[in-house]
Amino acid sequence: MSARSEPGLRAPQSGGVDGERLRAPQSGGVDGERLRDRIAVELARARARTSLLTEVVDDADLTRQHSPLMSPLVWDLAHVGNQEELWLVRDVGGREPVRCDIDELYDAFRQPRRDRPALPLLPPAEARAYLATVRDKVHDLLDSVAFTERPLVADGFAFGMIVQHEQQHDETMLATHQLRSGPAVLHAPPPPEPSVRIGAEVLVPAGEFTMGTDTDPWALDNERPAHRVDLPAYAIDAAPVTNGQYAAFIADGGYSEQRWWSPPGWAHRVREQLSAPMHWRRDGDDWSYRRFGRWARVRADEPVVHVCWYEAQAYAAWAGKRLPTEAEWEKAARWDPTTGRSRRYPWGDDDPTEAHANLDQRHLWPAPVGAYPAGVSPLGVHQLIGDVWEWTSTAFGGHPGFTAFPYREYSEVFFGDDYRVLRGGSFGTDRSACRGTFRNWDYPIRRQIFSGFRCARDVRPDESYR
Repeated sequence: MSARSEPGLRAPQSGGVDGERLRAPQSGGVDGERLRDRIAVELARARARTSLLTEVVDDADLTRQHSPLMSPLVWDLAHVGNQEELWLVRDVGGREPVRCDIDELYDAFRQPRRDRPALPLLPPAEARAYLATVRDKVHDLLDSVAFTERPLVADGFAFGMIVQHEQQHDETMLATHQLRSGPAVLHAPPPPEPSVRIGAEVLVPAGEFTMGTDTDPWALDNERPAHRVDLPAYAIDAAPVTNGQYAAFIADGGYSEQRWWSPPGWAHRVREQLSAPMHWRRDGDDWSYRRFGRWARVRADEPVVHVCWYEAQAYAAWAGKRLPTEAEWEKAARWDPTTGRSRRYPWGDDDPTEAHANLDQRHLWPAPVGAYPAGVSPLGVHQLIGDVWEWTSTAFGGHPGFTAFPYREYSEVFFGDDYRVLRGGSFGTDRSACRGTFRNWDYPIRRQIFSGFRCARDVRPDESYR
């Protein structure tokens, strides 16, 4: 949800989205206290990041629309508070509204991004005060909430949903910062250097694996249910496509050879005059890339970023390959051939650490390939989590047995051929909103998102057993 056109929360239906009000508060025992502690930590982490992204610029920058593709930062700021009020304060807590007069202003479905600068939005100081009031009420609620079997509150789901929603908007705001003109305001250390050499591709044997999840308590409706998928053998790139590889595509006339492009992709390339990834420019015989207000030489071993689905598709055709299906991506990321089970992450079931993946906005660009050997999958595929969202060939839809929750507009209304699925998260994705089953989606023309890709190809029946 972080990279698509809008993270999809709306106001819950009156009386609770699943038709049942919260039961009387219970202590929840030790597990309940641990869950409360985890929720408090995650809420605080999300709010600290929101504050960072909105306090490094002045009020004029907060209220300005830096691109018609994005909201003014101040809209995102108040929107995350409004969603927190709607779902946690009003629905889970059953408390009186804080600001019901602004609900329509911050409804992403009612207010297209292009129209938001003209709305009577809360000024920055008022928006911050609103967020603080809502968060105080949520902390009061968290002290006594009962984690009952009601689906919205079981295992703290509603709180996890709000944490992920805020972090997804934080990634959207980070993308807005990348589109800002003017001097750099965000700073972070560079990602680690490579520590291992990576081969070109990995062969994945034919067979079944479990896709999706029934057990991750904060997984969203489009990640469910778990189901078996049988795939033929295939090969997948051991790392995302790099800047150096993509520059070779450009140098070989990739943007001028119509044969590599699908008909709609070529029409889009011509209409938008695409000739390189977004934010690239010629620098003598080389390329430079503008990252958050700073120009730097393009580094050949970093994953390429800011390419649309059509560009990824054209590169894959030029390379004699194709984009992986979503199921192929997930099998490469999660399937353990030794145990036959699907892991939560490529490295196992434990939450990501700094050794596993480039997440959490710790760095402001992708890490060179080979920088995270601790995050490798059992099959030997690297950097599947973090660095860049990876385009797949799959149109967004529900898994077999899909059930909309908390309501259809969360995912289901986006199903269809208009959107393509992205997987894996980026350097701007928080670990709370990224796992091996997490599904993102966006229009195939989008480039302002932190999107890259890797390729796959079909193999002969005996090739996977060499």
